[in-house]
Amino acid sequence: MSKLKTKSGAKKRFKLTASGKVRGSAAFLSHNLRKRSQKMKRKARGTMILQDCDAKIVKQFLPYA
Repeated sequence: MSKLKTKSGAKKRFKLTASGKVRGSAAFLSHNLRKRSQKMKRKARGTMILQDCDAKIVKQFLPYA
């Protein structure tokens, strides 16, 4: 049986927690930041736990994580 390949983009962007949840960084922080409120930019700092519907997709990209 051949091994499954990991999506290299997902491997760089997401990590799995010890309980199996997917942790990633917040979106919309790369450009056009003058339009966004200071509150939004402050809340998007650091990492966050992905929603279950998104986490299911990311887990398929990381078969051995």
